[in-house]
Amino acid sequence: MGTGDPAGGSAGLPKHTTPTWEVELLISGVAVFAMLQLPGLLDDALFALQPRFDPGWSMPMQMMYMYLKSAAVILAATFAVHLLLRAHWIALVGMHSVFPDGIRAERLRMGPIQRAAEERYEVGRERLIDRADNRATVVFAMGVAMATMLLSVSLLVAALFVALTVLLWLAGIQVDSSLVFAVAATLVAVPFGIARAIDRRWGARLAPAGMAARLLSGLFRCYRLLGFGRGNSAMALVSSHGGERRTVLLVFAVFFPIMFSVVVGLRTLQHPEQFGDYAMFPGDVPGASLEASHYDAMRTPARDRAVPFIQDTVVTGPYLRLVVPFRPGTDPAAMRDACPGADGEAGGLACLQRLHAVSLDGKPLADLRYDAGSDPRTDRPALLAMIDVRGLARGRHELRVARTGVGASERETGDTEYVIPFWR
Repeated sequence: MGTGDPAGGSAGLPKHTTPTWEVELLISGVAVFAMLQLPGLLDDALFALQPRFDPGWSMPMQMMYMYLKSAAVILAATFAVHLLLRAHWIALVGMHSVFPDGIRAERLRMGPIQRAAEERYEVGRERLIDRADNRATVVFAMGVAMATMLLSVSLLVAALFVALTVLLWLAGIQVDSSLVFAVAATLVAVPFGIARAIDRRWGARLAPAGMAARLLSGLFRCYRLLGFGRGNSAMALVSSHGGERRTVLLVFAVFFPIMFSVVVGLRTLQHPEQFGDYAMFPGDVPGASLEASHYDAMRTPARDRAVPFIQDTVVTGPYLRLVVPFRPGTDPAAMRDACPGADGEAGGLACLQRLHAVSLDGKPLADLRYDAGSDPRTDRPALLAMIDVRGLARGRHELRVARTGVGASERETGDTEYVIPFWR
């Protein structure tokens, strides 16, 4: 770091050039493409896992998704920006090699005021190149440090959440998973802040061998291993040279916009119709809208909701293939309420047949038979029924499948069934 002599380094580089610049370029160049793919993979993982858990797990899963995706976005942005900054630095080195006499100010058309303003901020070419070099390295280090810190906190919260969940299960205590996750996050974040406040205010008065001092010391050692405090060397270096308050503000200035964008992005993926000027479009009218997730030829298994589906909008064969995915969030509770005495696989299948009754063009299919199977594109358990449609007239028809987990608001609006239009 510092000022350099262009003649003192190889290939025209200042002799004080950051020694890791080649490794930085290699890592950024290789990893930026992987990091750009990772957010999409996390989206797919969330949508694949959500149907497998009850609604109480939704908040913990989404919070972990938010932390992990934020870390991935930070790394992707860091490597992309670092490549741009390194390209700028290389351009400066190259241009000063082509034009070793620097800027010829006398050939630039400027008035006296602009010339004075420009000369006030003029620096030597060596210092200009060093600044660009240092800036790229600091951005690289800070981005990696912030992503690592966010990842370590995420993993610790997840581990503590799982441990608390297992302990409560063993104790036979029923607690909402969202509350358990909030407690785990609090136990990770709050003790460090309290310990720092106590140490700064009363640490000098505590006896070094006393219980309080040893407790604080042990707590700080644990948090150091997790990357807090000076355990995060890159962040500690920047804080000590640039000011701790400025560094904290910088971290928050990076974290909050990225986390906000992740939350908005998830909302957009879950409800794409809510973004944009679609308020007047009647896209959610039962029986008058074609939802892609209801048709196997149109759905996106990794992203769409786990809802009943048929093969396509136009059914040409003799049978209509109806698949009703099993929903762990609503089906088990509905089975316990509707069929308290149902035992064994046969009893469970019969219960699900009652819960997911089917009607075709307004006529109940009393002879419908479900078989237990799975959705081959998601590998989730599902009910399968083959409905004979050879006698149906040509034109539009409507299949209705009863829903579970229907609340008071759905009953008021009559939204108690899945409606799947199709044509013959």
